[in-house]
Amino acid sequence: MEYITLSNDVQMPILGFGVYQIETTECERCVEDAFDVGYRLIDTAAAYMNEAAVGRAIKNSGIKREELFITTKLWLQDAGYDSAKTAFYRSLDRLGLDYLDLYLVHKPLGDYYGAWRALEDLYRKGLIRAIGVCNFYPDRLVDLCCNAKIKPMINQMETHVFWQHNGYQQIMNQYDVALQSWGTFVEGRNGFFNNSLLKSIGDKHGKSVAQVALRWLIQRGIVCIPKSLHRERMEQNFDVFDFSLSDEEMNEIKKLDTHHTLFYSHYDYEKVELLNHIRYDI
Repeated sequence: MEYITLSNDVQMPILGFGVYQIETTECERCVEDAFDVGYRLIDTAAAYMNEAAVGRAIKNSGIKREELFITTKLWLQDAGYDSAKTAFYRSLDRLGLDYLDLYLVHKPLGDYYGAWRALEDLYRKGLIRAIGVCNFYPDRLVDLCCNAKIKPMINQMETHVFWQHNGYQQIMNQYDVALQSWGTFVEGRNGFFNNSLLKSIGDKHGKSVAQVALRWLIQRGIVCIPKSLHRERMEQNFDVFDFSLSDEEMNEIKKLDTHHTLFYSHYDYEKVELLNHIRYDI
């Protein structure tokens, strides 16, 4: 496993397992499989409604707590100083943990400044090893960095070969904020799994399109959390540390950038309105 070092010197695995859209009936088994394969970073969220299943898998794994890196997220229904603290302890209880390795503000919406102050307090108390955000575009991230007492250590963004954030990553580096990818495989959109360039590069290395895409992100220092319900694909996604892409290959993949989202934009007011009405069951 390779690691990145966050701005507070915490070591974070560069490759983990995400559980977005995994039903609770499947989630525990999937996380157990991921642990068996070798994953130690698990990424969940309150809004995924599977934290308890992740917690059961952690408890049953027998893996020492210090070997794990567990992430969850604060949904915008709980944005605000007091509500964020309450939500944090609920998540901690569902996961069956005494502390989190990483806690993220899920959206740049609602009272995320109040929520951020709560995260700063919890971090100072040692209940969270690192704090960060998700889906913060450059304007929101820079503003938060300029006004927060403790800057975010991670920004988890839609990041893949078709939306690469090359320039944005440079801005993030200036503020010591690491980039983490969600949507690594784009859910197969834009012909991802049949992309001719990724396939030709994969053929040279004896690797799949997915493995090439993961390796490309990892070589950029971007944390990845691919999801799969199938153990064999978990194993394949984990098998990306025995090859490297050349500078030429990295630059060729760079040409795939479309410079826009393949999911949705947080600048879309209709989407923002929809997100503000999504509630998860407490």
